[in-house]
Amino acid sequence: MNVCKLSKKTFWERLKEERYLQAMALCGVIWMLIFCYVPMYGLIIAFKKNYRITESLFSLKFLQSAWAGNGGFQHFIAFLKDPEFTSILTNTLGISILKLVISFPLPIIFALLLNEVRNQKFKKAIQTISYLPHFLSWVVLGGILTTWLSESGFFNELLLNLHIIEAPITFLAYPKYFWGIVITSDIWKELGWSAIIYLAAIAGIDQEMYEAAKVDGASRFRMMFSITVPCIKSTIAILFILAVGGLLNSNFDQILVLWNPLNAPRSNVIDIYTYNVAMRSMRFSYAAAIGLFKSVFAFILLFIANSVTKKINDVSLF
Repeated sequence: MNVCKLSKKTFWERLKEERYLQAMALCGVIWMLIFCYVPMYGLIIAFKKNYRITESLFSLKFLQSAWAGNGGFQHFIAFLKDPEFTSILTNTLGISILKLVISFPLPIIFALLLNEVRNQKFKKAIQTISYLPHFLSWVVLGGILTTWLSESGFFNELLLNLHIIEAPITFLAYPKYFWGIVITSDIWKELGWSAIIYLAAIAGIDQEMYEAAKVDGASRFRMMFSITVPCIKSTIAILFILAVGGLLNSNFDQILVLWNPLNAPRSNVIDIYTYNVAMRSMRFSYAAAIGLFKSVFAFILLFIANSVTKKINDVSLF
């Protein structure tokens, strides 16, 4: 009876009853409009010939300023023809794909294994230790890694004592080590934190399913693969879609603190290149064009990942 009555209520009646929830949601919508949608007006910079930071985006002078050549796409074409474009795209996709292949499944595995721990004190200790690095900024962690990876640092001392190397190595000075350092440090920092959402999804699984499996004689690993994983596959799918959409985001903070001219051949990703173009060369229109290019490419990847996941698992964002 209550369901029937609720279905007959008008929009304004439901809005009045849910006014506090709607007010909370409205705050989020307003925040998104102000900080996410209104700034999109600034994309016009990418199609201007040469924007100067001293000009107001709403001034008549800016609106009447010259448009970029080639129908406004001069900066996009210049970026695609840039001699560094191939290496920049290779570095960006290389780091991001490695993170997707290595860093994405590890929190899932960690959450599954942690869920099997029955000693609650030990489980909480492991969770706390794995979460801690997330709360340190990359500025702090970058300083720690730079010290550890120096010639007199912790890793060189360890490798020398184990007789794995004969002479100290300045790891951050060699491009060939950079991708491995980035992937490893990202796992160290985010493994525990990334596992939280999977642990929350696992906590929501009906425990009666496990009890029934125990009665049938299923082992703990059998229950993990037959119950736990299938029950959290929708969560995995959604996070996978978001991860694919962010393939061109190589974690600017992390790479900036580890970057130096010696490892630039492997560390010069799109975000670093855009930062240097905008803040050092003051080519703001060109930098805006690169940012827009990256956003459009990310949307295409997101749409493809969403479509594929929807067909395979019937789970999607939209």
